[in-house]
Amino acid sequence: MATDIGINRSSLTKGDTSAPGDTRTAADDLDPGVLAGLDALDIPTAQSRPLAGRAWAAAWPKIGALVVFLLVWQLVVWSGWKPTYVLPGPVSALREFGSRLGTGHFWDALVRTIVRALKGYALAVVIGGVVGLAVARFTVLRTAIGSFITSLQTMPSVVWFPLAILLFKLSESAILFVVILGAAPSIANGVIYGVDYVPPLLVRVGRSMGARGFSLYRYVVAPAALPSVLAGLKQGWAFSWRSLMAGELLVIVPGHPSIGADLQNSRELLDAVGVMASMITIFFIGVVVDAAFNAADRQLRARRGLVAEGNSAVRAAQRGRSRNTAAPGSAEATAAGYPPAGPGAIGHDGGGANGGGEAGQS
Repeated sequence: MATDIGINRSSLTKGDTSAPGDTRTAADDLDPGVLAGLDALDIPTAQSRPLAGRAWAAAWPKIGALVVFLLVWQLVVWSGWKPTYVLPGPVSALREFGSRLGTGHFWDALVRTIVRALKGYALAVVIGGVVGLAVARFTVLRTAIGSFITSLQTMPSVVWFPLAILLFKLSESAILFVVILGAAPSIANGVIYGVDYVPPLLVRVGRSMGARGFSLYRYVVAPAALPSVLAGLKQGWAFSWRSLMAGELLVIVPGHPSIGADLQNSRELLDAVGVMASMITIFFIGVVVDAAFNAADRQLRARRGLVAEGNSAVRAAQRGRSRNTAAPGSAEATAAGYPPAGPGAIGHDGGGANGGGEAGQS
């Protein structure tokens, strides 16, 4: 065992130049670059880059995808598949979208739509969270309504509108009713599955440290279930946004402008350019909200030491693998920091002109 340890430590140095009476260990001669690589393998930390560099790294893939989409759209228009008064090109749609940004009606409609979305989503979070915790906590409720929640989640939101209109007429309440029913089941399922997949060992450790009742949920169960809960919140937002757009198309409240109402009015007026401009608005709102959820997810993973593939730790591991597979004395090994093969150099098998005997004696 001592021989193996001595060989492995010596193989990390760039050469054995210690004197016979030197008391330094092989770890003292390690290259700082090698130590940095080993630390990166054990402690996954992201490289700090300037804000402009991080913003560009996050933005350019989205910009590239958008450019490709617009190019495909323009090619379809040029193909003559549909006349331009039915399917306008991206230039006309973007020009109309830009002109709407300078009108007060657009911002009034945007604010009303966002307020509806936030109000319905907040109510869905409260209702879905309470129902999810109750079902996860009590076995009787899980047996009684556990499967009903999934059934409600799979129902299309548009089928709730006839009932909503009968109950609340053409009003804001009808739209909020459908938004809540569309989002709450997804949030409840996220809470249920998050609690179900908390490792029992964590619960036992928490109880052994004195956590009981609310404290156990506050300090043990809730942090462990948070990733699944966040996924449920993100899915719940997607369902609530889809339900809201369907509601604004079907339930148009007089005197209350909204993005969905503008989309419906453009369709009734056969204004294809206006339809595409409204769809661009809806798309950009979805992109902004998704970016907010992704930022929260990144923060959560960073606090828990979880780093996505492709970060500095993974790259360090890949560099380490390439060093281990490089042959001694080759160009790859020399570039990776290994000493060139020759008299006195230590090979991978520990056999060298000088190092092998000393390692065996230690």
